[in-house]
Parts: sequence; structure tokens; C-alpha cells
Amino acid sequence: MMKKTILALNNISKLAEEKLKADYEFTTQSDKPDAIIVRSFNMHEYSLPESVLAVSRAGAGTNNIPVADYAAGGVVVFNTPGANANAVKELVLASLLMSGRRIVDGIEWVKTLKGSEGLSKAVESGKKAYVGKEISEKTLGIIGLGAIGILVANAAIDLGMSVVGVDPYLSTANALRLNPAVRILPDTDALLEASDFVTIHVPYNESTKYTINAGNIGKMKKGAALINLARGELVENSAVLAAIASGALSRYVTDFPADELIGVPGIIVMPHLGASTPEAEDNCALMAADELGDFLENGNIRNSVNFPACSAPRVGKSRITVIHKNEKSVISAISDIIGKAGINIENFVSRSRGDFAYAIVDTTEALGDDVVAAISALPSVIRCRVF
Repeated sequence: MMKKTILALNNISKLAEEKLKADYEFTTQSDKPDAIIVRSFNMHEYSLPESVLAVSRAGAGTNNIPVADYAAGGVVVFNTPGANANAVKELVLASLLMSGRRIVDGIEWVKTLKGSEGLSKAVESGKKAYVGKEISEKTLGIIGLGAIGILVANAAIDLGMSVVGVDPYLSTANALRLNPAVRILPDTDALLEASDFVTIHVPYNESTKYTINAGNIGKMKKGAALINLARGELVENSAVLAAIASGALSRYVTDFPADELIGVPGIIVMPHLGASTPEAEDNCALMAADELGDFLENGNIRNSVNFPACSAPRVGKSRITVIHKNEKSVISAISDIIGKAGINIENFVSRSRGDFAYAIVDTTEALGDDVVAAISALPSVIRCRVF
């Protein structure tokens, strides 16, 4: 049997290929791939082959993928939430220390002393300009308590900080992973007022754009520090610049360079290092490979950003999966077509998300071409696959 093809549009950890090499061929060039694995490649300007069933992003953000357009075409888009969480958590902790202590400023100043006579004396007399504050017994506010936010919260508690958080979508499972000492606050304004340090860990979309802005940055404690390793657009740069200039904000640390931020005293800009570790790249690649393999082989959807989570163990002799518009009577129509063919349904799982829905149907007998054609012809159906 010919192997399915997975097209890699970026350099991906070899662990992904190793995991799937028995059944899949990884390639960097293909006109008819079955799936695509990607990191930063801009797919908004990419002509997607009609053969593609799924795209998996080896990372959390999917801003480089036209998610909604792909949903309309029946292409499932996956991401890998939590796979790089530890790498980002560690950089947040480093950012906390850099924002409290004037480490970066001090390092840059010491560079100017190279070749100086009386170096030790210069260091002792000059270091007082770089006095900072400890993070222990200070309050850290975390906006977004997902995979990364939880790790940061628990680590900060271990470092002797008080931690407050806000997340309107906090799940029961995530709440149970939080250290009980973390206090959940009702809204972002309350968090800003309570915190000495604030870090943001929410996805970027229209509803989260400028989570920190000119309207609320003034609610932060005078001299507080802000950390943004999530997405540049979550923070209004003009508001940060004004707050830094006035002294209302002591430090801003970000992983997303913008020209207006570079070289400004009080602002530390890094080159998007959050997930730049081999461990994180391996974890993301393995999760992306798992998601693609389970979807291509079994039709199961886990961690999709444009279709609902929907999976089931394989039972019966045949399985059909149906991507369709979230409209009335589709499920009953599928059942009727299968029933009229004299075939029993062993298991039927259906989930919806916004305008789209997904169904997995296991049957006791193989589905004939006529049955599949009839289901595919339903007005609301976008794509069918038979296993």
C-alpha cells in the first residue's frame, strides 16, 4: 500500500518523521500531500492543494494559517497546546527576574568598562545605579490560566510570590492543576490593581487585542512590571511607552520586537525566544505527529482550532467521518441513509463548534459506494472519509 504523504513547510524535529515513518512519507515538496505540518510558514499566501485533509501547527498560535477558510473547505487545523509550555514558563521566570532586578542594564554597563583602569573600584561605585527589587513576597498577576499560565503560577508560588489570576474560561481540569494558594480574581482591572508584576498568557484574537491598553494600564500599581511573551498585539505599545516615560510602569519585557520599543530605557525586547529550545521543538513535533496520525488513520480530532474535539475507539467493520455545516437534520439524514441500506450503526458520535460540526459513524458492515455518495451529496456535507 502506498504511504500517505505529509508535507513539511518548515524544518520540523526529526522525531515527528520517526514516529510516523512506518505509514507516512515526510517530504518538503509534494503537489498532492495528504496533510501538512508547519511552524511559521505563512499559509495565507499559500495555494493549498485539494488533496490536503489536515494541517498541524507545531506550536500553539495559528495566526499564520487561514483557519476559517480551511474550515469552510473541510480542512482540519490542529495546534499543539501545552507542548512548549515548560520552555515558555522558564523564560517567564527569567523575565520576572530581569524585570525586578536591573540585570540587563547592569550587563550592558559592565561592557563599557572593558579596558578601564581601576575596574573593581568602578564596579563597586557604579553598581548602585542598578539596584533592583526581589520577587519574593511580591504579587504576580497572571492573565490566562491555560497550560503556560498554570505552570507559571505554580512556579511563582514555589518562589515565594503571591499569585492572582484571571481567566473567564478556566476549566475544572485546569483549576485542579493550580496550587490552591492562587487566588482567582473577577476581572483584569482587579488583577492589575493587585499586582506588582503582570504576565499575559492568552491567545491573540479580536476579543483579546490590546488586553493591556491606554484605558487600563493606569490601574497597575505605580512601578509595576509587565511581561508579554504571548503575542505582541495583546499590548498597546503606545500605552506602554507612555507608562514607561511617566514612571507608572517600571519595566516592560516582551518577546515580540517592534521598532518603537527597541532601545527604549525600561523596555527589554527579546527575539521571540519563548519556544526556542530543542525540547520544546521536539515536544511540539511529536504532538503534531500524534494528531495527524490519529486523524488520518482513525478520523479522530484532538486539539483542532477550527473543528470540535471528536474521537471514539474503532468498533465495527467500517467507519465514516463527516464534516458538515452545523445545521438541523444532518445527523438524522446520515442515519437514515445508512439505515435504508440495511446497515446497523455500531457507534455514532457527533460534535459541533460554531458553524461547523463533525460526525464519526462506525457500522457493523462495510459501507458501499452508493451509501457514501448519498451522504456526500447531502447539501450540508463538506467532506466525507471512509476507513
